[in-house]
Amino acid sequence: MIQSVRRAAAILRELGSGQRRLGVTELSERLGLAKATVYGLLRALEADELVQRDAETGKYRLGPILLQLGNAFLDSHELRARSLLWADSLADRTEQAVRVGVPMGSNVLIVHHVFRPDASVQILEVGAAIPWHACALGKATAAFQDDGQLEQMLGGPLPRLTGRTIVEPPELKDTLKRIRHEGVAVEDQEAIIGEAEIAAPVFDHLGDAVGAVGVVGPVERLLIDGSARPELAAAVREVARGLSRDIAGGRVYARGR
Repeated sequence: MIQSVRRAAAILRELGSGQRRLGVTELSERLGLAKATVYGLLRALEADELVQRDAETGKYRLGPILLQLGNAFLDSHELRARSLLWADSLADRTEQAVRVGVPMGSNVLIVHHVFRPDASVQILEVGAAIPWHACALGKATAAFQDDGQLEQMLGGPLPRLTGRTIVEPPELKDTLKRIRHEGVAVEDQEAIIGEAEIAAPVFDHLGDAVGAVGVVGPVERLLIDGSARPELAAAVREVARGLSRDIAGGRVYARGR
């Protein structure tokens, strides 16, 4: 039973990892499972609306019930719930877009996103997963993990998203050490060319970094010669501290700070 659950979860992850529709043969090859096994699991998942089968191609995609489950996760997530007013305030104060993220394996999951308060076209990023090492949210959180967890993160996949993505563990260690000292992380076109991010960690009452909040936008609006604009860094730190106090009930013990 446990093995079947893990295999079903692997199918869902594969369907949600990039290519929108996959057939039984493709899933079988990617997961190293027999076609009959994959087909049986897909039929079971389809019965519960976790996947859907395209009538024309016979390929499968994620089902609508996952959207409901995802919304339920967001609605019940404490950091997201408590960050709503803080994020709105930060966006108004800085006139930049604001994101809140939490660790999710080797990625950061965006749980809240406030648009930049102007008339520009923007895309809602809630639910997006970004490699932790390629965004300021991820580095702000990683900087305050214990040594064992950090080594595991540095030993995992570190894809290069742009020519500026830092992928060498020694360089990342130096970067995280600097973040621990300064209390703020900077990302300079490491995920998307032309885009930058400034973020600070959010701590719970035990001093664990449970997520991060930051501003994101065009590099020329956020950075000066690769460094965070001082007024933006100060605003992000202030909001992160306030949000930490809110989550921890006034008791915040920031590890390494």
